[in-house]
Amino acid sequence: MISTLASSSAEHLERPMRILVVDDLELNRELLVRRIQRLGHETGMAANGREALEQLQQQDWDLVLLDITMPEMDGYETLRRIRLAPHSAQLPVVMVSAIDESESVVRCLELGADDYLPKPFNPVVLQARIEASLAKKRLQDHRSELFQALSRELQIGQRIQQGFLPAELPQLSGWTLGASCTPARQVGGDFYDAYTLPGGLLALVAADVCDKGVGAALYMALFRTLLRAMACQALPDESPSATLVRSVAFANDYIATVHGHENMFATVFFALLEPGSGRMYYLNAGHEAPFLQQAEGGAMHRLAVTGPAVGLLPGNRCGVQSLTMQAGARLLVYTDGATEAQGPSGAYGEESLGQALASLAGSAQNMVDGVCAHLAGHVGAFEPHDDVTFLALTRERGSA
Repeated sequence: MISTLASSSAEHLERPMRILVVDDLELNRELLVRRIQRLGHETGMAANGREALEQLQQQDWDLVLLDITMPEMDGYETLRRIRLAPHSAQLPVVMVSAIDESESVVRCLELGADDYLPKPFNPVVLQARIEASLAKKRLQDHRSELFQALSRELQIGQRIQQGFLPAELPQLSGWTLGASCTPARQVGGDFYDAYTLPGGLLALVAADVCDKGVGAALYMALFRTLLRAMACQALPDESPSATLVRSVAFANDYIATVHGHENMFATVFFALLEPGSGRMYYLNAGHEAPFLQQAEGGAMHRLAVTGPAVGLLPGNRCGVQSLTMQAGARLLVYTDGATEAQGPSGAYGEESLGQALASLAGSAQNMVDGVCAHLAGHVGAFEPHDDVTFLALTRERGSA
């Protein structure tokens, strides 16, 4: 990628720049064009502002030398329209002005002109003005190339990261699952996971890696891989509680020992469910307390923290709790990007999330879609500041 960018930038610096000369006097146009061509640049001509705008629409240019006093459309209006058009808003424009038009020059600078060139033309001043403006254009183009390359890399990273999320959620008789993961940037540190272990247990994971962006995304992949790999290697006759403790302990010790200098950690909610009985074993490693409602209209319970975040210190361990999800029970796991999301009225908050959940019915995915819509209504036009993830589980009525 670096070599490609360097090659692209070098080619851009070597190519002749294209300069459009706009002046109603043919003599002035030809004089400017000859001197510009001696500097090694390509040129084009327009006799007034309308012709100039047409050429800017039809071709790519690197610089415009724009006269102020012209018929049909003067330099002021032409400059204003150049700055309003998305394709030319950043295009360098040098105003061509008579020496006694200083007030006009000031007005043009206020309208967005980059520089001015006095009449009559001094070859040294002409070259200085042109080269200074073209240097700015080269820098803009270089930044644009870098941004586009970075955007492409982030898009690739986004596709790779999405591949770490389950392509499909497990289908279990008597149960429904739903999930959503929305990064604040192209990539993020949140993730969820849901899969069936060889013994028939359903594994559910929701986690939030500290920080955001590319670094968090890399560690998200590492945490997710460690937890799943260890859980899928359950020992013979190992209890669900022991599987949870062993899996999280391995991930914690590996991150804290091998990558401790990076100070990266993750909050994790990890549960193993026995679908037949509805018995669920879970640990909460510093994560937000999930909502549990055992029956429609019933009280909302919270599944509290059972240990520290994963990856902080070697030897840290989490306790395991268990409960039985009754027929009609609903579980919603979320990351703090949801409750801390800002809107016109402030943070969304746990109370709003609980109220939204209580008003919803149907499958787990309907529940997730509902809270996402409620959250979006709160946020409005505000920019997201953190990743937002939901993972939901419901037990259908009559399945007990």
